Amino acid sequence: MTNIRKIAKMAGVSVTTVSRVLNNYPYVSEDKRRAVEKAIIESDYRRNLNAVHLSKGETMLIGVVIPFINHPYFGLLVEGIANEAVKNNYKLALFQTNYEEKREIEALEMLKHKQIDALIICSRICDWEVINDYVPYGTIILSEDSRGRSVSSTFVNHYKSFSRALEYLYKKGHKKIGYCVGRKSGTNSKQREKAYKDFLAKINEPFEPNYIFYDCLNFEDGQMVVKRLINMSNPPSALLVTSDQVAAGILICCKQEEISVPNELALLGFDNQPIAKVMNITSLEIPLVEMGRKLLLQAIDTTQTSHEELFVKLIERKTV
Repeated sequence: MTNIRKIAKMAGVSVTTVSRVLNNYPYVSEDKRRAVEKAIIESDYRRNLNAVHLSKGETMLIGVVIPFINHPYFGLLVEGIANEAVKNNYKLALFQTNYEEKREIEALEMLKHKQIDALIICSRICDWEVINDYVPYGTIILSEDSRGRSVSSTFVNHYKSFSRALEYLYKKGHKKIGYCVGRKSGTNSKQREKAYKDFLAKINEPFEPNYIFYDCLNFEDGQMVVKRLINMSNPPSALLVTSDQVAAGILICCKQEEISVPNELALLGFDNQPIAKVMNITSLEIPLVEMGRKLLLQAIDTTQTSHEELFVKLIERKTV
């Protein structure tokens, strides 16, 4: 395989001159530059990019951890990350974890071994103890509130946004309110649970565990929710649904079961996905593309640890 020493010999110049030409440095005479370029073409020379990255101390590659590649929520996050990566000449390495800890650790190991310059975790499964073990090896950014920790974050305060949504439903005349979430153990889910219990205490309503629906991620999960509602003797009059996809599934199934929305069941979704616009679902809009953009900027800024809170916007339509 041709190396720069052979190029230098073919061109009749020093190795230093070849290196300057390859890196577009000035102060190389035109004759020597042309001789080096000719030798490169004749020898079909290809630079070892791994060696180049190693010498520069960077790969121009950012890792992005997502649980599911086909979920609209994470699709919009990645859209924002990818758009900003292109502007800054970075490439992305996507890690789909399916919420399996070992897969997230594989991404963290790549950061440790300098195979990526930084790691953006869009939804975390590892405990903080694990994350903290990898902080010394490179930049880690989270899309959850990590204030007080040594990693950067861009996030939505899910306690505040959930409380706002519950207050909105209450002002619309609802006291028996349930909610649907994707995970029971996630940080965001815990914030929502606290907001829910604090709200019930505030309005002097009892906590009804059957009003909480877990593992609600996709359109099809809405059917499961409606089946449970039908079998309840005292169902909730409103549902706060943390995914517009699930809210859309509930709405379709309600129509099939002749449950009037919003008269018998009010629905308030999250994210303001295109499906919410098409189906007139009232939703809390999370600026996911903007969140992704800011996550990428934090990933390439190695000078400081920063935290930025983004705010949700209530979009009123016809399901409340």
